[in-house]
Amino acid sequence: MEDVSAVPVPQPRARAATASDAAGSRRSLAVGLLLGAAGATVVLLASGQTWAEGRAAVGGGSLPLTADGQDVTGLPAALAVVGLAALVAVFAVRSGARLIVAGLLALSGLGAGLSAYLGASDSSALDEKAAQTTGDASATIEALSHTAWPYVTAAGGLLILLAGLLALRYGKLWPTMSGRYERDGTPRPRKAARTVPDPDRPEDLWKALDRGEDPTREA
Repeated sequence: MEDVSAVPVPQPRARAATASDAAGSRRSLAVGLLLGAAGATVVLLASGQTWAEGRAAVGGGSLPLTADGQDVTGLPAALAVVGLAALVAVFAVRSGARLIVAGLLALSGLGAGLSAYLGASDSSALDEKAAQTTGDASATIEALSHTAWPYVTAAGGLLILLAGLLALRYGKLWPTMSGRYERDGTPRPRKAARTVPDPDRPEDLWKALDRGEDPTREA
C-alpha cells in the first residue's frame, strides 16, 4: 500500500483572523487620519477667533477691545502644525521611529488642548492691549468676558490627541510610504533583468528589435 502524503487543509479561522486584522487596520487608519486632520483644522481656525472681550477706560469714556487666540497664546496653532507634520511622518517611518512620531502626535494634541484650556480665562492679552491703546502702563480691562472659542480649540487638540493614541495602538499595522510597497504592505515584484542578445544568434537580435530594444547596447 503506497504512502499518501497529507495535504494541509487551509484553516478558515486563520484566514478570518487575517481579514479581520486587515479590516481593523484600514478602519483605524481612516479614523486616525480623519481625527488628526480635523483636529488640526479646528485648532488653526478656532485660535484665530475672538477669545476675550472687554473695555478700556479712555478719558471720559471707554474703548472696546478684543483679543483672539493668537493674542492670548500662539502655542495651540504651533502645536497643530507640529501635529500635522507628525501625522504625515507616521507613514514615512517604521517600527520604533513610528512609535516616536506617534507619541509626538499625541503630545502635540495634548499640549494644544491644555494651552487652549488654560487660555480660556486669560486677561493679560487684553490688559496689554489696553496699555498700548491708552498709553497708560497701569491700564486694565473692564467688563471682561470670554467666548467659547478657547474650548473649541481645546476640543480640536483632543482630536489630535486621539489620532496620536490610535497611531500608538495600531500604527504598526499601517502601510508605509515607499515606492517598493503596495497599499497592503507587500513588496512589489521586481522586473526581470533584461537579457543581452547573443550576437551569434540572429533570432535573438530580431527578438530584441521587435521589443524596441537596441541589440548593440550593453546592459
